[in-house]
Amino acid sequence: MRNSLRVFAAFLLLFLCAQFVSAQQRIQTPAQFLGYELGQHFTTHSRILDYVNYLATQAPKRIKVQEYGKTYEGRPLVLAYVATEENLARLDQIQQNNLKQAGVQQGQVQGNQPAIVWMSYNVHGNEAVSSEAVLQVLYELANPANTQTQNWLKNTIVILDPCVNPDGRERYVQWYQQAAAQGGNASPYAWEHYEPWPGGRPNHYYFDLNRDWAWQTQIESKKRLEVYNNWLPQVHADFHEMGVESPYYFSPAAKPLHESITPWQRQFQHTIGDYNRAYFDKNNWLYFTRESFDLFYPSYGDTWPTFNGAIGMTYEQGGSGRAGLAIRTQNGDTLTLTDRIAHHVAASMATMQATSEKADQLKQEFRKYYENNLNKPAGVHKAFVIRNDAQSRGNLKTLTDYLERQQIQYGYAGKSTSGRGFSYATGKEENVKVGERDIVISMHQPKSTLVKVLFEPSSMLEDSLTYDITSWALPYAFGVQAYAMNKRLDPQSKTLTEQTIAQPTIEKPYAYLARWNSLDDLRFMSGLMQQGIKVRMAEKAFETDKQQYTPGSLIITRTGNERLGDKFDTIVRELAKQYQIELGATGTGFVTTGADFGSGYVRNLKMPKVAVMTGEGVSAYAFGEVWHYFEQQINYPVTVINTSYFKNVPLQEFDVLILPSGNYSRVLDEATLEQVKNWVKSGGKLIAMEGAATFLAGKKEFNLEKKDDEKEDAKEKAKKDKNPYDLLRTYGDREREALAEEVQGSVFRVNLDNTHPLAFGYGDTYFALIRSANAFKYLENGWNVGVLKKDNYTTGFVGAAARTKLQDVLILGTQPMGRGQVVYMLDNPLFRGFWHSGKLMFGNAVFVVGQ
Repeated sequence: MRNSLRVFAAFLLLFLCAQFVSAQQRIQTPAQFLGYELGQHFTTHSRILDYVNYLATQAPKRIKVQEYGKTYEGRPLVLAYVATEENLARLDQIQQNNLKQAGVQQGQVQGNQPAIVWMSYNVHGNEAVSSEAVLQVLYELANPANTQTQNWLKNTIVILDPCVNPDGRERYVQWYQQAAAQGGNASPYAWEHYEPWPGGRPNHYYFDLNRDWAWQTQIESKKRLEVYNNWLPQVHADFHEMGVESPYYFSPAAKPLHESITPWQRQFQHTIGDYNRAYFDKNNWLYFTRESFDLFYPSYGDTWPTFNGAIGMTYEQGGSGRAGLAIRTQNGDTLTLTDRIAHHVAASMATMQATSEKADQLKQEFRKYYENNLNKPAGVHKAFVIRNDAQSRGNLKTLTDYLERQQIQYGYAGKSTSGRGFSYATGKEENVKVGERDIVISMHQPKSTLVKVLFEPSSMLEDSLTYDITSWALPYAFGVQAYAMNKRLDPQSKTLTEQTIAQPTIEKPYAYLARWNSLDDLRFMSGLMQQGIKVRMAEKAFETDKQQYTPGSLIITRTGNERLGDKFDTIVRELAKQYQIELGATGTGFVTTGADFGSGYVRNLKMPKVAVMTGEGVSAYAFGEVWHYFEQQINYPVTVINTSYFKNVPLQEFDVLILPSGNYSRVLDEATLEQVKNWVKSGGKLIAMEGAATFLAGKKEFNLEKKDDEKEDAKEKAKKDKNPYDLLRTYGDREREALAEEVQGSVFRVNLDNTHPLAFGYGDTYFALIRSANAFKYLENGWNVGVLKKDNYTTGFVGAAARTKLQDVLILGTQPMGRGQVVYMLDNPLFRGFWHSGKLMFGNAVFVVGQ
């Protein structure tokens, strides 16, 4: 009897196990779950998440889903973790182990440590194929019958972000579903292949999230990288699309490669390429390598992970927002969504296979990378010092918040010392006196490579053919006084003795006073205005109660705000505390030096009604930067007006009109431009940025003029004197020859007239990120507030011809027109939201100029 029971029990156990395996094998494919084969339709973001969550419920011991944030439009951002049952159960331990290997956390590694590969899909919304491909990839990982992927998982953790940019993707998918023919029309002339403005590429605020990895200006980037920094994978792959005529691209990357990329990272670029070649050669698929996609600019989905110790790579499939379900290419073939999915699935598989089969090397080199960062940091500079003074308070807080998001260690000098260092302000080596409260960032830390890349005064560019900006040093971007030190300097303290921000000692003062140096000061003023507080601004420097105040300082008098009663003091003090404003107070309107508070040199600031142009003809990125500035950075109301109905808008309803960069030739015809001019003459303020200013140049009553490099007779003479052999150019060098006219995101020192309201809060110079060689004459009738003189180049790549052009030219200027003002901003101070030092300048243009 007992033997029979044992046999029955064994049979029952085998039966249950068989049933369990059978159930596991019955996991639905993407086609079974969605009701259509992948490639027949674009899948909405919500259905993508449905399938991801379905797989997690079917295989809860091998797949975990984490929601790590929401987009601006409220869509979930999720990660899927895939591992063996054993490893998923100890996922937290594996995460901590990895951070210990990097030296970010202290302690010993416990247990076997797998390699970690993170793959990001659909960072550009209209490059929508990758979020289709990830569904198949996840299925192959979840399917227990796929012995290949199950073997890879034995020593690998796979982290998948199925859609980095849900808002952009939905913009594209919803439009395509409305425009596409039944089953898709492959004709390249069909409507479905002509995505309308602004396209699905950017996120809600029209930012390119693939340029935001380092800067983290957008909510998607901030939330994603918060998780990424708590994992630090050994491999990161970023999936993209490009033009329909291009075949597939995978590593190795093109030159230039940043000098901080290690020999191992360069070598593994080739290794990954070998794995991809095996898949693509087997299927006879076309591909290319070592072209176009370089590893220099630090804010891409391949470079930023690389500077954090990973093997970072980009995958590019031909198609993008034009391809739709199918498109006929120039050679007569038809590129289908199914084809594109297959290619990205293959690249995903190759990446996981390479990570698994090279796991031991990856982990070893990862540890070595961080050990070298800590003990033998690369580069000539061994520390960076940021001057900590009252004038820089707002900018410093923004910078230290940024360093903390990057997990970059910093502290304070703790004692006075000195040494030789490079001054970012002067561009020269000099003796540096370090104060005890100065911020010190040592290169001897786990993130030293990232520190080097972000702080280096000038990046070594091995090849000038790069497709993005070539300078980004944080001291210039944040507008702080900084030094790159030649010797090791470690912070002596992680914190400072708390310095209480000064609060007024007078209970009900005649006036509150606040300096004007940073974006926090602008936020403070914006908050005051929106709460009904009337604000004045000093046009000249003054002294009161032995305190010095520079032009632009805010004067908030009780006079004019009587209607608020005691609320006046409460509002001012609470907003000052919220924005950490050092608030002064005085019992008199008389000043020791300068203009008394009742003087004509103390102007009343009006709360302006602001409009910004958007729509066809306007750069979506440039508009997005302005839109994000108002809504997310200073929390100030702005009215967005579309170009499609602009001519019917009663402009008298607004005080300020902002024209972001763009091509306005079809937007502002002669009659509409006349309306705008009449509005300005009646007291309006027009802010024309980059391409918008270029459009206005030479137009009637606008004083802006392009600068001719040579007079016609000089050009003719040069032609006659030209060596005829100079015409024998090499076709293969055509791209490099064109670079002579280019400025690739380089830093220039702009000379400022800081007595003008546009430059209030600045010194006599400002470091701008110049991206165009367009040159404009000084204004003859107006104010040349910011100009480039001779030798104002600081760092970054500038072609020889472009450098000659950018001398004695206008960058920032204002022109009176009737009772109004035109502000010309030929450099965009809001570029990608990361050039923080320009944000107060833009605020001056909106709130201060012409008031």
